Amino acid sequence: MTYILLIISIILIVTGIVASFVPIIPGPITGWFGLFALSQIHDFYVSNTLLIITFIVAITIFIVDYFIPVIGSKYFGGSKYGVIGTSIGLLVGLLSPIPFGIIIGAFLGALIGEYFGGRNLSEGIKPAIGSLVGIISSSIIKFITGFAFLIIYVSLLATNWEILF
Repeated sequence: MTYILLIISIILIVTGIVASFVPIIPGPITGWFGLFALSQIHDFYVSNTLLIITFIVAITIFIVDYFIPVIGSKYFGGSKYGVIGTSIGLLVGLLSPIPFGIIIGAFLGALIGEYFGGRNLSEGIKPAIGSLVGIISSSIIKFITGFAFLIIYVSLLATNWEILF
């Protein structure tokens, strides 16, 4: 059972990092489950405090991840129509089967929202770019978190090495 949990934890940690750039899979939460799986190995010491703190970080990033593109659109001068358009575009993009659907959806949603709000297309470009900046920023934050979870994971392996081998 030890090696099954070890393999599952490795898969979850790596998936958490890769999921930083795949919007369907919640990367930080997946990475946290990798840490949790590692903690379930018999006689393997993982602090409950570490698990709680990393869980709070993962959940917080998971929630904030959906607001960052909207904040980016608003920061770049988007109106409430652009913000609503970004939100709708994110949902449509998430559900669409095309590559980069969430990115295209957020961009077009902001652009179309600004257009419906009375701006012409050239005025809607800046908030649409803001939504892209938000998505890219969100991916970077998720990647950094996933990488931090990987560092914690490797540190836990090094600390408990004799238990495994």
